[in-house]
Amino acid sequence: MQEKDSAVTSDSNAVGVLVLDVGISLLQAGASSSRIKNVMSKLAEVYHYVPHIIIGNKTVSVVLDDEHGNTIYNGTRSTSVHGIDFNVIAGINSLSWMAEEKTVPIQELRKKLNMYRVLKSYPRIIVLCFVSLAGAAFCYNFGGSYIEMIIAFGATFCGLFIKQQLTKSRFNPYICTYAAATIASLFIGFFHIAGLINSPINAFSTCVLFLIPGVPLINAFVDLIDGNTGNGIIKGVNALIHVLAIALGLLTTITLLNLNS
Repeated sequence: MQEKDSAVTSDSNAVGVLVLDVGISLLQAGASSSRIKNVMSKLAEVYHYVPHIIIGNKTVSVVLDDEHGNTIYNGTRSTSVHGIDFNVIAGINSLSWMAEEKTVPIQELRKKLNMYRVLKSYPRIIVLCFVSLAGAAFCYNFGGSYIEMIIAFGATFCGLFIKQQLTKSRFNPYICTYAAATIASLFIGFFHIAGLINSPINAFSTCVLFLIPGVPLINAFVDLIDGNTGNGIIKGVNALIHVLAIALGLLTTITLLNLNS
């Protein structure tokens, strides 16, 4: 009897740790609170546990009850890492579907989760080039000339490079956004002063679009709609501070280079 109870306890702990790891991985990857809660609940319910989940801005807590209402697992994880990784989100979603369709051993789910968490992203130069190409395309859509497109490409490349370097050095994320916006807009400003472009407005407006916190703003709206008011407000304020940092970076360039006209 004791061996059976210990086996059940071990199994519940394995499920609880897995559910908690899934939640914190999704939080780090930039998923919304409702998505995190849904995926965690699906995994727990597959193994016949009743989950009680709390999603914070930097923490995930889960309590698992058995069918009789007895608490068999209680855990909390926190993280300071936040980013956007759709590969991780998509992989963990498929993990929950796989567990829901058929009962899969915990060890196999753990291997799958570890595999998704260490998926390699695209090479850095590829990211830099394609994001810069997007910035150049936006400049063209805004009415910029081919020269302005090339300059916008270079400005976006430099701004994103600086942001990546500062992020890697663990600078404050708002400082990273401000520095990237300043460097990108200064790049445009110097070419304007050199006389290569008459009006820098098109390139100036599009060289910082890569910094717009689109996913955090969407997640903030989704959380507010789903009733996760606290998380929605926190994410919304965080996104607005990034927008303010972008504006301050542009203002710094306008002031330093006297581009008021």
